[in-house]
Amino acid sequence: MSRLAADENGPGKAVFVPFVLEGEKVEVALVEQKRSFARARVEKVVESSQLRVDAICPYFGRCGGCHYQHTGYQHQLEIKTAILKENLRRIGKIELDSSSVLHFSHEWNYRNRTRLKVQSAPEFAVGYYKANSHELLPIEQCPISSPLINQAIAALWREGRDKNLGEEIQEVELSVNADDSQLLLEVYGNIKSRESKQLSDTLMSTLPALSGITFFKASAPTHPGELKKIESIGVAEITYKTRSASYRVSAGSFFQVNRYLIDVLTDIVTGGSMGETALDLYAGVGLFTCVLAKNFAQVIGVESSPTSHSDLLYNSPANVKAVRSTTEQFLQRSSAALRPNLVVVDPPRNGLGETVVRSLAGLGASRIVYVSCEPATASRDLAGLLSSGYRIQQAHVVDLFPQTFHIETVWHLVR
Repeated sequence: MSRLAADENGPGKAVFVPFVLEGEKVEVALVEQKRSFARARVEKVVESSQLRVDAICPYFGRCGGCHYQHTGYQHQLEIKTAILKENLRRIGKIELDSSSVLHFSHEWNYRNRTRLKVQSAPEFAVGYYKANSHELLPIEQCPISSPLINQAIAALWREGRDKNLGEEIQEVELSVNADDSQLLLEVYGNIKSRESKQLSDTLMSTLPALSGITFFKASAPTHPGELKKIESIGVAEITYKTRSASYRVSAGSFFQVNRYLIDVLTDIVTGGSMGETALDLYAGVGLFTCVLAKNFAQVIGVESSPTSHSDLLYNSPANVKAVRSTTEQFLQRSSAALRPNLVVVDPPRNGLGETVVRSLAGLGASRIVYVSCEPATASRDLAGLLSSGYRIQQAHVVDLFPQTFHIETVWHLVR
């Protein structure tokens, strides 16, 4: 970030410029002016930092997926830690001390799930949106996605160029299992049954690892519970084996995306915990629920998505009660009867919110483990939990998303 003078004598205005490292001198072009800040793009790097590196991906800088390929991995972690600390200090009035633990990832080919946009006219293309836009950027490889996913991307291009994929596809999502040997494809669009059969035959003949294709109507909505399934050809799920458990993950269900750090994340969240009752909120398919069940007499897993809840039921042992509900509704309805020893929360990016924080504080659990993928909402929620009597026992930064600005954190709270 650089600064631009508002006038000759006035204060400066913050100018946000992506892909610039601290200490560099750059020439920029303004692309957006706001009252208190502006945005610009780099036209030329005049003096580069010694930390700058050449990006591996040929689409970097244009693609909206990655943000930090212009610097080395160690420096990426330093940038993320600084962003986390700034959010905690500014929003939550919390100081992150030196006892926090940083967990590294493989830098490339780590994603087990990748969503792509598809266009058929004026010519076929598969890709991501360009940075800060809804304009498609065609891509033929993605170095942060698994090798099998990249094979599937190549197959989509081959068949698309040969006009074998039809014209109604809007999006696809590619998912692989833990050892990158099984592939599942989700297709979003207005696909007729005859077209789906032809598409499935075409792709499954060219991709032996493709176990099944599930078709959903139109593009995927924000809320997974709104997915409208058309049909499945082949299997509709993959089996994802971790060190601690084996999970059915169906098309449309949520699962963590970093195939190298799932065991690490699970150990951080559940390790050393035992007791009578554990509560796992935003449980998904049961990644934490099933491990907690080994050390607690009873575990209650709460999940709102119908597809993920179905997987949670399937994956859970007998001492797990799988509840289909939003977390807010569940706590409002059941909190008076609950006395859990441990509560695990892994909310989406918008965090817990004031109502859930207040309900959690009222449960009286001696321990809460808060998993967050968004520093700003985590800072807000943590401030609320700390003001209700909890304190941070330990903090973990788990780099689930190398090459991007996304930050995963795990907070162990006690009172």
